[in-house]
Amino acid sequence: MPTEYRTITEIAGPLIFVEKTEWVGYGELVEVGLPDGSRKRGQVLDSSKEIVVVQVFEGTAGIDRASMVKFLGETIKLNVSRDMLGRILSGAGEPIDGGPPIVPEKRVEITGAAINPYSREHPAEFIQTGISTIDGLNTLVRGQKLPLFSGAGLPHNEVALQIARQAKVLGSQDPFGVVFAAMGITHEEARVFMDDFERTGALKRAVLFLNLADDPAVERLITPRMALTAAEFLAYEVGMHILVIMTDMTNYAEALRQIGAAREEVPGRRGYPGYTYTDLATMYERAGRIHGRKGSITQIPIMAIPDDDWTHPVADLTGYITEGQIAIARDLHRKAIYPPVDPLPSLSRLMDAGIGKDRTREDHKQVADQLYAAYAEGKDVRGLVAIVGKEALADRDRKMLEFADRFEQEFIRQGSEEDRTIEQTLEI
Repeated sequence: MPTEYRTITEIAGPLIFVEKTEWVGYGELVEVGLPDGSRKRGQVLDSSKEIVVVQVFEGTAGIDRASMVKFLGETIKLNVSRDMLGRILSGAGEPIDGGPPIVPEKRVEITGAAINPYSREHPAEFIQTGISTIDGLNTLVRGQKLPLFSGAGLPHNEVALQIARQAKVLGSQDPFGVVFAAMGITHEEARVFMDDFERTGALKRAVLFLNLADDPAVERLITPRMALTAAEFLAYEVGMHILVIMTDMTNYAEALRQIGAAREEVPGRRGYPGYTYTDLATMYERAGRIHGRKGSITQIPIMAIPDDDWTHPVADLTGYITEGQIAIARDLHRKAIYPPVDPLPSLSRLMDAGIGKDRTREDHKQVADQLYAAYAEGKDVRGLVAIVGKEALADRDRKMLEFADRFEQEFIRQGSEEDRTIEQTLEI
C-alpha cells in the first residue's frame, strides 16, 4: 500500500517540492490530499537524491505544508476503446460531453515511443483534404507529419476544422478517423469546435481532446500525448487510418516554458527549455506507418507563430522534425480570401510519394510545378507594377499579373464548406 508523506518543503506555481523517503520513478502518478479533505492529482517531474518535484494538474491552490502526498507507483494511463469515437474529452482524458465513462479495452501509458526506424514504412497514399492549395500543390500523404504555420488572428482553426471534416484516403476501404487535440483554447473556441463537429456529423469518426485556457498549464503538456495514445490504439490495434490535428503547439510550448521557469531550469532560446527540440520530437515522431500493421497516423500540428516570425523556436524546431509546412498568409487574409493558404512558402516534402498515375493524375506533378512557377512570377510582377505602373508592363508581364489575380480568386479561394475532389482541383 502506498505510503503517505507530509514533507512538502516548497510550493512554486504548479509545482510542489517533497522531501523523499523512498525511491520514486520519473513520471509516477501522485495524489495530494488537502486539509479540507479534497484531493488533487499530480505527476513526478524530477526525482533527485533528496527532493521530488511534483507538478499538480489541478493547480496548487489550497495546498500547504500540512497536505498529504502519496506516490501511486504507476504512470499516467489512458483508457482506450473503440467507443472513444464520437466522444469529447478533457485535456486529461475525462469525458466532458455528458456521456458515460469510457469502458476501456485496455489502459495504455501516454508517453508512447517513437517508431523504430527499421519498422517504419515509407509514407505514401494521397489524403484528400478537399482544399485545392493543399491537395494540388502541397499534397498530404498518409503517414506524414505536415505542420500548419499561422499567426495571431488568422483562421488556422477554421482551416483545421475543414480538414477534419473533409479528409479521406482515396481508394482505401479501411476506416478513416480524426483525433483532434486543442490546447489552451478559449471557451468560445471550444464551443465552436464542438458545434462544428456535431453539426457536420464529423464527430462520429472523431475523438476530441479539449484543454481550455483556464485549465492548468501542466494539463496542456499531457493533452497531445493523450491524443496520440488514442490515435495509436485506433491505428495499430483497430486498423484505422488516423489524422491527428493538434492546435495550438505554441500554447503547448508556452506551458513547457512556464514549467521550466518554475523548476528554475537554465533557459534556452527566448526562454524555452533547452530540451524543447527533444520534447517536440517525442510527439511528432509518433506519426507514421509500421510494417505489418494496417493502420497509420498522419499529423497536422498547428502553431500560431508570434509576430509571424518563422525563426521563432517553436516553428523553427518543428521545421527540423517534420516534412514541410503549410503557410497561412496574412496578405491573402487581408484580401478576404479563404482559405488563405499561400502555396509559395508552403512545401510538402513527401508530395511525390502520394501523387501521379493510379493515385491522383499522371500529370499532377507537372501541373503543380507550372501553377507554382506562374503564380510566383505573377507576384513578382506585382512588385514591378508598384514601381513602373501597369501601363509600362510587357504583354507577358500583363498576362502573368492577370494569372496571379485569377489564381487567387479561382484556385485558392473556396468556401469553408466546399469539398473539392482532386479532379476538380486539377481541372480549375
